[in-house]
Amino acid sequence: MKSVVITGASTGIGRATAEHLAKKGWTVFAGVRKEADGKVLTDAEPRIKPIILDVTKPEQIAAAVETVSAELGNEKLSGLVNNAGIADMGPLPVQSMDEIRWHFEVNVFGLIAMSQAFAPLLGMDESRTGASGRIVNISSVGGRVAAPFLGAYTATKHAVESITDSFRRELMMFGIDAICVGPGAIKTPIWDKDAERMEADLYGNSPWAEAIRLFSKVFRDTGEQGFPASHVAEVIEKALTHPKPKARYAPVPQKIRNFYLPTLLPKRLVDKGFANNFGMGPKS
Repeated sequence: MKSVVITGASTGIGRATAEHLAKKGWTVFAGVRKEADGKVLTDAEPRIKPIILDVTKPEQIAAAVETVSAELGNEKLSGLVNNAGIADMGPLPVQSMDEIRWHFEVNVFGLIAMSQAFAPLLGMDESRTGASGRIVNISSVGGRVAAPFLGAYTATKHAVESITDSFRRELMMFGIDAICVGPGAIKTPIWDKDAERMEADLYGNSPWAEAIRLFSKVFRDTGEQGFPASHVAEVIEKALTHPKPKARYAPVPQKIRNFYLPTLLPKRLVDKGFANNFGMGPKS
């Protein structure tokens, strides 16, 4: 029996992955912050077991470990999918430090805390039976390419890339693998949520007002044209089950333009591209 814990399972990639794996026969422990979201999941797939889980709250992480451990008995956990995350736009020179810190609390420190807490169930506790499990961390194209107005978010995703590599190298002795999945544009509510937030004109009087308006439109349009969340769920399943998985998967629409070129071209050339697209060149 394969088992997995998924954080941020209420919507988007987390929910799609929970439903996909449940249909494939997995026991899915789906982290949600509201009981109503858990009910929606169990109504869709009875194999899904919701657990109230805010990755910034140590007591909820500890309770989740107890719940999962009791369900598994002496068996190892097959997988942990660290999906919970936030993405709030804002220019770094003026974005509030509280908002920037919160990105790290959720996207980075929450991910580390979950990985530490569940590592014994995944295989660090060698008294448990069965094959050791895998950690799958959800990164982003932003883990490789830093976009304007998403500096706080992309900084956390760059951190996730590094953290995943370190976990993988440190946990090899226990047979535990750690893998990054870095999607590009995906049709999930995270795009709509932040577009709506930007429409509140938080930076309407800043030097970046027009550039943010243009970027927000592109941000939303790109999200609407992205892969469905179910596509990423299939990639996550591959990361969890392939006998020889890659260290990183990149499900990115129009991959040459949206991933390979911006990661391979000189950074100054990419800078010019952003400046031309959003009117951010130096003032004459």
